[in-house]
This record gives sequence, C-alpha cells and structure tokens, in this order.
Amino acid sequence: MNDLSIRHMRPDEIALAVDWAAAEGWNPGLADAACFAAEDPHGFFIGELDGRPAAVVSCVNYGAQFAFLGFYIVRPDLRGRGHGLKIWNAAIAHAHPRVIGLDGVVAQQANYQKSGFALAYANVRYGGTVAAPPAPNADIVALADVPAARIEADDATVFPAPRPAFLHAWINTPGHLGRALLRDGALAGWGVIRPCRTGRKIGPLVADDRAGAETILSALLASAGSGEIFLDVPAVNRDAVALAAGLGLSPVFETARMYTGAIPPLRIDRVFGVTTFELG
Repeated sequence: MNDLSIRHMRPDEIALAVDWAAAEGWNPGLADAACFAAEDPHGFFIGELDGRPAAVVSCVNYGAQFAFLGFYIVRPDLRGRGHGLKIWNAAIAHAHPRVIGLDGVVAQQANYQKSGFALAYANVRYGGTVAAPPAPNADIVALADVPAARIEADDATVFPAPRPAFLHAWINTPGHLGRALLRDGALAGWGVIRPCRTGRKIGPLVADDRAGAETILSALLASAGSGEIFLDVPAVNRDAVALAAGLGLSPVFETARMYTGAIPPLRIDRVFGVTTFELG
C-alpha cells in the first residue's frame, strides 16, 4: 500500500515527533512533548503507511488568529514520494484561516515561499559551555511566583497570540527553571532554562534591555549550574546577538522565521531568546 493515512496524534504520541526532531539535530527539551500538547492537542499529525509512522507535522492553533507550524519531518527512507506534501496540506487545513508562522531550515525557504510564507527575519542558534555565575541580585524572583496575568501580558509584546495554556505548562513543568526581573515592582523581563537531549536551552528570554537580559540569564545559570547551553536569537536584535557573543557562544545553525500574512506589531528588540523553534 502506498496511500498515506493521516490522523491526529494522541498526546502520548507527540514524543515520537520530538524523537524524530532529535534525530534531525534539533535538540528538543526532555519534557517538551507534554508542554507542546497543552495549547492545542489536535495540532499534531502523523502519517502512516501500513500502520507504521511515515511522516509527522504540527500546526498548533493559538486562538482564532494565529498558528505555528513545526515538526515537519518525513522518515528518511520515504522522502521524495509526496508524503510530505500530503501531511503538510493537512496541517495547513487545520490552521485555516489563521496566519501561520514557522521556523524553517534555510535550505527549504524557497519551498515555503511557494506555499505563501514570506521571510520575516533569521533566527540563529548559539551554543557553548559556560560557567555558573554568582548568586543573582535581589531583584530576581522565581518566575512561578509572578502572577500568570502579568507574564501573559508581557508575552503579548513578543508573541503574536495569547498562549496561556502553553506558558503555564512551560513554566511549571518539572526540570524547567524560570526567573523574572522586577524593577520598581514592574516586570522587566523573564526567562526559562530547560534540559535538552544535549545541554540546556534558554528560552524564552525576554527583557526590556540587554542589561536586564544579562541579569536574568545569569540568574538562570546560577540556578541550573555550569555546562553546555543553547540560545536561539533573532538576528535582527543586535543586542541579543551581542549578548550571545559576549557569553562566548558560537552560531550552531540558522532558521528562517516566516509568516503567511501580517501579524500584530511585536517588540523583537525585547526577544533575547526564542521560546522554541517548534512552537514559536
């Protein structure tokens, strides 16, 4: 049989997509699967041939206006047979009529353009080994102690749509460490560090300025300890690039952030670390 059978993944099956992403070198977090299912449990698709997984993709709907596509992977031995296009179309249909975003590999940028995606900017993953700094200053608090409404309001300045369920899962998942910076009682920035297949990733890292981002990042590292870290940085944010370089991190690879239409104005200058290439 050569017909691809496509269905929604069950929440417990999303780990397969994460495993395939790891095999492709995307280095997902150890607890990503459960967090990813929180926002849109129907946003993950699997294509099967003769009952065996052949392709995966996600297109997670964030409310009525925006969706984010990721995990677009065909099993290596089945590529070039049209299975990718079929499951891609299923994901796009799930998001309709929302604007869709993605972080795609640069080599596929032209193909995404054929599907209506336009380049917004590049995201660059930086990686390296860092030492844990001293304990953070008194303005740092645990992110879980900040009211959810304040975090959601701040997140709205850097992400195109509300994502409360995802944020709750991301911040409170065991193994994820979150820290926030308060200035005169106001939320000036926040971030999360999580263990991955290799090292740890910091994301999101959101701050009003580079000094704030450095303070939050230092607090995260002080809590998590020394080791290999990765930080996904919008290339258009020069302060974020300088922050990564100042840590001694080096570029690992690059993605193209693309959208199918207009999104609300965002403060990319406040994004010092992208949450995740898979869900935005």
